[in-house]
Amino acid sequence: MKEIGWPTIDSKHLVVYSKQMLDLENEIFSQGMPQESLMEKVGIQLSKWLLKRKSLLKEGVVVLLGPGHNGGDGAVIAKELFLKGYLVKLWCPFPLKKTLTINYVNYLTSLGVEKLGEPPNPEGKYLWIDAIFGNNQKRKVDEDLIKLFNKKYEKKSGKVVSIDVPTGLCPNSGKPFSKNAVRAHYNLVIGLNKIGLLQDTALPYVGELHHIDIGISISQLCKLDSKILKITYQDLKTINLPLLPKNSSKYKRGRTLLIAGSERYPGAAHLAIKGAISSGAGFVSAILPDLVSKSIWQVEPEVVVVGRLGSDPNGNSILFDALKNIDFSAYDSIVIGPGIGLNEDDWEKSTQYLLDLKGLLILDADALNRISKSNLGSKFFLERKSETWITPHSKEFVRLFPDIVCTNKVELALKAAKAFDISILLKGANSVVANNENAWQLFGTDAETARAGLGDLLSGFIGGCSAKDLSYFKNYIRTESFAKYVFLHSFAASKCKKGSNAFLVGDQLSKLMRKTKARQLS
Repeated sequence: MKEIGWPTIDSKHLVVYSKQMLDLENEIFSQGMPQESLMEKVGIQLSKWLLKRKSLLKEGVVVLLGPGHNGGDGAVIAKELFLKGYLVKLWCPFPLKKTLTINYVNYLTSLGVEKLGEPPNPEGKYLWIDAIFGNNQKRKVDEDLIKLFNKKYEKKSGKVVSIDVPTGLCPNSGKPFSKNAVRAHYNLVIGLNKIGLLQDTALPYVGELHHIDIGISISQLCKLDSKILKITYQDLKTINLPLLPKNSSKYKRGRTLLIAGSERYPGAAHLAIKGAISSGAGFVSAILPDLVSKSIWQVEPEVVVVGRLGSDPNGNSILFDALKNIDFSAYDSIVIGPGIGLNEDDWEKSTQYLLDLKGLLILDADALNRISKSNLGSKFFLERKSETWITPHSKEFVRLFPDIVCTNKVELALKAAKAFDISILLKGANSVVANNENAWQLFGTDAETARAGLGDLLSGFIGGCSAKDLSYFKNYIRTESFAKYVFLHSFAASKCKKGSNAFLVGDQLSKLMRKTKARQLS
């Protein structure tokens, strides 16, 4: 974890599996903290969150308690809310098993808290607190219980708050154990982020995620094997980018080469170029299809066209003739793929040039599809000796790595990165960036930014930003920088008030880069 500089390694950012959290709790108990003390501490922290949101509590609260310690956390919440004067009721859908939970429920009933003998009415306006299984879930739950919760959600009759993990949802995969899971409006995550909650598959169930700090020490965090970090838009304020010397010439402020577009997909080239220019790179060059190269000076006159892509009868670009005439050593980064189309024979002829290419090679879109259909397939990455970054979405990933099967997207990205010695952006609603050791999981991104063209813009932006960083760090770059570029692109798209088409997002990216630089200088 010492390798990671951004974001901060703390309980708000670290992501763990269910067992890792349980092991951490057991270590805390082995150091002398009684289980009842930790339960009390957790329950009080959860109660504080709720008490700050009185509108959720005004109609009363039903706490649905599970048989274990998650139910015990719920019982502490019930006690705290009841003592503050709120109407609180309990319902236990399963027989209680843990002594602590049983004792707490007995104490609550002695105080006058009502324990329901029948399921609560889902059409009532009470806030429901799902304190049933949490992080300890391993198997499917009674589907009638899930239906009861979700009837309340669908009727919009009061809110549902889940404690740690919604009932019925796997904390590791983010998938329901059965056909469905509790749909929560709010999810209060205890201690550390559970990896399943951050997966695309969990989005229909988790609602708003809120981290509940329970005071885990840095020394305890550093013992974790996990090197997965959650990043959200709140992390913008801590992001830093290299500040190049004021007297650097354009050639020392990042030189990137884009090989993009085709007669079939000319727009992809324009968008990739827009992204590269938005990065602030000093020198943007491109190899383009004739259709684009003849007119690019009218819209992006600062781009230097250093070669032209031929076209096959289907309008796909031919790379081979252009590649053999380019001095790749003149560039800090090279981007290949947006909109080039599929041509397997051309890729086979071009492969050796790309394997021999020194420096950072960024492969996107049709370049990845060409690799997946080529003779080498994904072994292409093993044959390359220089840095390679790839940016597949889920279907492209499966085509590239059909034998890699994992529980969640983070595992997929980490396993592919380690097996093929690459850095990878696995795109999705919550994208993942990974190398062979670490992963950065974006969360809370704007769904409205999932639009055609933004991937082309992103690949160009990555090319330009990486070129700047390579010129600053003297040909060394970390995957952490890759994660920063993806994050900035997503943030810019979310803040584009006039719409989210790719050109407007590109303008927003330019503004964001200037604002980030101004903050660092202030």
